[in-house]
Amino acid sequence: MQNSAIWLVIVLAFVAANLPFVSNRFFLVFPLKKATKSIWLRLLELLILFFVVGFIGRALEARIGQNYPQHWEFYAVSVAMFLVLAFPGYVLRYMVKRHPAPSRP
Repeated sequence: MQNSAIWLVIVLAFVAANLPFVSNRFFLVFPLKKATKSIWLRLLELLILFFVVGFIGRALEARIGQNYPQHWEFYAVSVAMFLVLAFPGYVLRYMVKRHPAPSRP
């Protein structure tokens, strides 16, 4: 149970960290007036998803046993790790050059 809960949180964090870079909709649901999301809106979405994954992790920890007290070091490392997990989505969104589709005559 404990091992599967750990892997569930890691996979959930990876998926959640990349969600802001996958779609131009806010949380994959709400369409925006502009065609693309700004980087600031993506970072806001990333921050909200960080807290959602953290809440789920704390809930799973409480279900397994006792919640251990965490200090600022834990949160600094978890933010850094969440940003590292978001790197593939960031690279695909901003660094991979997309070629336009060839036009047909």
